[in-house]
Amino acid sequence: MSATDATPAARAAAEPQPFTPPPGFRFGAATAAYQIEGSTLADGRGESIWDRFAHTPGMVLNGDTGDVACDHYRRWRQDLDLMASLQIESYRFSIAWPRILPTGNGTVNQRGLDFYKRLAEGLRERGIEPVATLYHWDLPQALQNAGGWAQRDTALRFAEYARIVGAELGGVVESWITQNEPWCTAFLGHAYGTKAPGIRDWPTALRVSHHLLLSHGLAAQALRAALPDSAEVGIALNLFPVVPARDDEEHHEAARIRDGYVNRWFLDPVFRGAYPEDMVQQYERETGTAFDAPQDGDMDIISAPNDFLGVNYYNPMRVEPSDEAPLRVRDATSVGPVTGMGWEIKPAGLREVLARVRTEYQDLPIMITENGSAFDDGAVVDGHLDDPQRLAYLAGHLEAVGQAIADGSDVRRYHVWSLLDNFEWEEGYDQRFGIVHVDFDSQARTPKASALFYRDYIDRARKD
Repeated sequence: MSATDATPAARAAAEPQPFTPPPGFRFGAATAAYQIEGSTLADGRGESIWDRFAHTPGMVLNGDTGDVACDHYRRWRQDLDLMASLQIESYRFSIAWPRILPTGNGTVNQRGLDFYKRLAEGLRERGIEPVATLYHWDLPQALQNAGGWAQRDTALRFAEYARIVGAELGGVVESWITQNEPWCTAFLGHAYGTKAPGIRDWPTALRVSHHLLLSHGLAAQALRAALPDSAEVGIALNLFPVVPARDDEEHHEAARIRDGYVNRWFLDPVFRGAYPEDMVQQYERETGTAFDAPQDGDMDIISAPNDFLGVNYYNPMRVEPSDEAPLRVRDATSVGPVTGMGWEIKPAGLREVLARVRTEYQDLPIMITENGSAFDDGAVVDGHLDDPQRLAYLAGHLEAVGQAIADGSDVRRYHVWSLLDNFEWEEGYDQRFGIVHVDFDSQARTPKASALFYRDYIDRARKD
């Protein structure tokens, strides 16, 4: 599919000068397996926790599921052609663990491996870099039945899965991400229960957070043993600037706790080899349960050097004190415009989190692995869809990337979230993040004005 000419809105927004990409920089887009693939029963794929969760009444808006989603499993060639028409240079996708090991371990499903190998080869044939994520939340249900991420054994099973996939795809995929947003898996999936597997227990969530980080370290070891020396391995963390709603001691304390919860609980183990002591004390005091998941040697495995850090950025968090344990912090009213998800729009926040990683943790290569916004886009009219809010969001955040590079951050990739409108987890199909509109009845793809802006931005960045 070829993108049509830009609409007037796209042309007007395209006027700002693109930043000058440093050598080796690539502009890209990102997706996740359960959100786009569909074909959940095809070719030997096993059940995942998101299959089970989505089919549980009341868990997902409107009872939506990922059974069909964007039908990408059958339409992947069309989607790769679409990416090429939009000048996409790097594609971050995820591999569905249940397609490779339907029960999480044991017999390998070669048909699943073949699919991802064809996908990666198809990307390379079109001049697009494949970036593979091993885990974007679709744990095999059979492993969940045995305790899931709350069990240390799941981290060992994940390392074996990494070894199998790395050995098969190492010849066509050079960039690998182990875990995507372990904060979401641990806390939204196991403390608040809003994402699969829908558990609501803080001590379990804390154990899960450690096993996810341990699985990252073990998988990185397994990948490096299976991959060529030129391959690179990292982890993708979702990071937030945390802002006190008022400038007083109580609100600053709330911001410290929220920052420990969403940022430092994952950054500190990966880069400093230890959990933040203030948060360990907070959790143990408020839950009445010892945080004893780490075992001897775990922190060395978790903090082994990464080749890059994947950063997912969407919004800042504005907070105020709360009486609700264990965090005693809640979201405050946003300042300024928000997305369809109610998330405050602050492009400068991306620059802030990149500066923080560089100055407080480690100056290492960065991939922006996700950055995007959901809005109520309206309908496609005569083959066009204007999405001025998303277009402005994208333009502002691309400017922030350029500023971060000028600051000294070693940013090497930018992946917009998302290539396609898709199954947005517990929001079902109600929230659309795509730069490409998907008609879920006909599966027709229509590049939005934001996609055409992005295409032209990339083209001008390469010519200037």
